[in-house]
Amino acid sequence: MAKAQQDFAKVMQDMLGAFPVDTKAVHDAFRSQALLGEKMSRVALDAAEKSAEISSKWTKDTITRLGNVSTVKDEPAEYGKSVTEFASASAEMAAENLAAFAEIARKVQMETVELVLAAGKEIGDDATATFRKASNDAAKTVKAAAK
Repeated sequence: MAKAQQDFAKVMQDMLGAFPVDTKAVHDAFRSQALLGEKMSRVALDAAEKSAEISSKWTKDTITRLGNVSTVKDEPAEYGKSVTEFASASAEMAAENLAAFAEIARKVQMETVELVLAAGKEIGDDATATFRKASNDAAKTVKAAAK
């Protein structure tokens, strides 16, 4: 039984040796994927940072405007006027900030599409080169075996 296992191991080694693996191609593929992940992370982190800045500014502006609403007024009508001004300013700020968020989302979408298209082209080129090399290696092996 030990002899059969040794024979099987030898057959497997010979078979796997006949199909060499290009470790450089595997390394390059892994590196390409890691670079794509890094670029995609950078896009997401930049968008998150800009979104946080917009949110922070929006909050600060709202608090400042609320401070104006909460001050003591001399005339009762001034309370209504300050609330109206606050509501109007809040609606204007909301429109501006939502437009800024939409611009961030548009930019993320465009950068993501560009990265994916570039990665797809690179992966296709790498795959073509790998398959071409494998085909040439296989042809050489067949020719050598035929001799």
